[in-house]
Order: sequence, then structure tokens, then C-alpha cells
Amino acid sequence: MNTIKPQDVRRVACVGAGTIGSGWAAYFLSRGMEVTATDPAPNAETRLRSNIDEAWPKLERLGLSPGASQDQLRFTGDIERAVADADFIQESAPDNEALKIELIGQIDAVCRSDVVIASSSSKFLPSRVASGCKFPERVIVGHPFVPAYLVPLVEVVGSATTPMEILDWAVEFYRLVGKRPLKLKKEIEAYIANRLQHAIYLEALSLVEQGICDYADIDDAVTWGPGLRWAVQGPVLHRHLGGGKGGVRHMIDHFGWNGASGGEGDFIDAVERRWGHVSIAELESWRDDNLLTMLEGLTPPPRQ
Repeated sequence: MNTIKPQDVRRVACVGAGTIGSGWAAYFLSRGMEVTATDPAPNAETRLRSNIDEAWPKLERLGLSPGASQDQLRFTGDIERAVADADFIQESAPDNEALKIELIGQIDAVCRSDVVIASSSSKFLPSRVASGCKFPERVIVGHPFVPAYLVPLVEVVGSATTPMEILDWAVEFYRLVGKRPLKLKKEIEAYIANRLQHAIYLEALSLVEQGICDYADIDDAVTWGPGLRWAVQGPVLHRHLGGGKGGVRHMIDHFGWNGASGGEGDFIDAVERRWGHVSIAELESWRDDNLLTMLEGLTPPPRQ
């Protein structure tokens, strides 16, 4: 597939202008791009522009790209007009698989043949959402996190038949616009972060059902404990720092291994490939500096 270079993308179509779609539209506008949005819902344009107005001061705090302006936004109720001259398409319709299959099939039928189509789906397999397309190989999942105009992570997912060049194109495009793309090795429902979030949510429900705590305790336990740390280090790096000067090797020697039998060697190798060139003391100092920055900037929730 002969696609435009990621750095040459200037016109983005946002199909769906709800919470996710308007977040994407605001973000792409802040990166200096021309955005055409479409959504069949009543008053969709009014809500879209209102959502962008609300997001814009926050995007200004992050820093706008040269040429960034809300004047670069167009809205149309005609999906064909919305995608006709797009260099990239971000679909953000409601998370209904049948709807997405039909909608992405419509987009595929009328947009340029060299354009990558990314779905904001939070859980569906890309092979499924692309199943109504003539050119399914150019359809991927580009899953953002709310608010899409602030949270950097985008999970990039393809099917078994998605060319690697398409996935690499999407990763590079999202990287160039300032996101933190994460490419999955193969498709799975709900991808990575949502599966991790859901596991914690199920455990939270179980703790409350057992009478261990109430729902407010769950939020406080995460917000004032591991949630702060997770903003800096994930659970893998945490195991490395938890081992003190001995790092991940000491952690596993002392507390044991909870994964599949024999997998600890691969785990240790992966950690040391990524972090072995940095001392534990340096990592702890970096963690603490970031925690201090967050703690100094935290404000209490409204009306608490």
C-alpha cells in the first residue's frame, strides 16, 4: 500500500464527534492540522465545538504547534465529504461492533485508497471491525484514553493480515503528533491497558463484596498509593526497584516467581535489557523527583 508519509499528513477526518471523537479533533487541531469532523447525531456540531472550546486552554498549557487554530475545523453531516480529502482517518463512533463494521466499511468504500483508517475501539478485534471493507489491510485500531486530548497512550493493533508497514506507519504518525504509541504483537480483545484496568476493577468489586472495604476506600487506595507510582513506573519496573540494590534478581530470589514455570529467566532478561544500564540509585532518584512533582501539583477534588 502506497501511503502518504506520516510527516506529510495535514488533513485528518474525525468520524464520530462524541467524547472520544471531539477529544481527537481538539488534539489534532492543537497539532496544527486541518480537521473535518462528521457525526449524524442531532446538535453534534454544537457539542463538538463546545467540547473543543473546553479542551483548548488545557492544550494551550501543553503547547500548541505552529499554525494550530480552531479555525481549521470543519463539520459536515456527509461522511463522504468528511473523508474525501483526508490524509488520515480516526473513527470514534460508539463502541458497538456491528455499527463499527458497517461504518468503517462505508469509510473504506469512499476514502482514498492510500489512507490508513484507525478505529478508536476500546475492545474489538481489528480483524472484526475491518471485516466489511474492500481493503481491510489498511484498517487498524488506534485506541486512545480519555481524555484523548491529554493522555498520551495510543494502543496500535492490527490483525494477522495487517502489513507491518501499516502498523509502523501508524506508530510513526502518532509519535510525530506527540502521542505515545504502543504496538501490540498480535490482536486481542480489549488490548493491554483496558485488560489491566479491568482486572483491578474486578478485584475492587470482590474486596467490597467481602466486606473488606467500601468503594471510597478503593479509590483512595489507588489514588494515594500505587496510582501515583504507576504514573512513573509500571508493575515490571516496580519489581526491579523492589529488589533494592540487587534489582529484579534479588526480588525474585526473595519473594519468588508468580508467572509460568521457567519464565523468570525471560522476565529478568527483559528487565535488564531495558534498565540494566541505569543504577538502582538513579532510578529511585528519578522516581522520587517525579513523585514530588505530582504531589506538589495535586489539588483536592471539587466539593470534598
